[in-house]
Amino acid sequence: MEESAIIMENVFLSYPAAIYNKKTLKQAVFEAMRLQKPAKKLDDIQALRGVSLEIHEGERVGIIGHNGAGKSTLLKAIAGLYPLTGGSITVRGEVRSLFDLAVGFEFEATGRENIMYRGLLLGETPRSIRRKTEEIIEFAELGDFIDYPIKSYSSGMIVRLAFAISTMIGGDILLLDEVFGAGDARFMKKAKARIKELIEESKILVFVSHDFATVREICNRVVWLDKGVVRMDGDPVSVIDQCWLDMTTRN
Repeated sequence: MEESAIIMENVFLSYPAAIYNKKTLKQAVFEAMRLQKPAKKLDDIQALRGVSLEIHEGERVGIIGHNGAGKSTLLKAIAGLYPLTGGSITVRGEVRSLFDLAVGFEFEATGRENIMYRGLLLGETPRSIRRKTEEIIEFAELGDFIDYPIKSYSSGMIVRLAFAISTMIGGDILLLDEVFGAGDARFMKKAKARIKELIEESKILVFVSHDFATVREICNRVVWLDKGVVRMDGDPVSVIDQCWLDMTTRN
């Protein structure tokens, strides 16, 4: 069997400025009436600038850096969610992503129906989802609410259901963006235990976090991103210390 790996070669990814330069009708009218100055034209946002990385089986890689450094963009590029501006990404192995948990939910549908919808979105078959449904329901602790439309759920209930579904789906490569809240303290304890299991089961972990202590604890390699560029890549202690020094100096 081929070894799991992520190979990024000279990857560029930008967000086109046209998305941000669109005017609302209100803005257009106010500018025409000279009630406000024309908005400044924004340039394309260069999120990743020539990133080259190789991550192989057995590695637990932490991605750190300032806000806006490109950390979450890097994860979503690996997951295939964002088109690249340049370069290439080769992923060998099945990917499991834990971010944007509510994506794929139909708020008019019931929790039970959404288990099927989201499972299909994550690449499962109807048969495999049906086998896991009762386990998902039990973990989410929604009781009779599982047969109610999720528009009636609290935000915590939605996150618990999304977390339960996402963590039941298999994968060789785990992409994890921060440790997120998933309900009350008791459920959070269970959720963190589940994440620990997923990390242990995964062949590759790529973990984005601002929590240096957690990164140091679970990762055997750390990549420091700065404005879309890899500033440093190596053992956790050295990279975290340099990144921390940079952050304190800037502040």
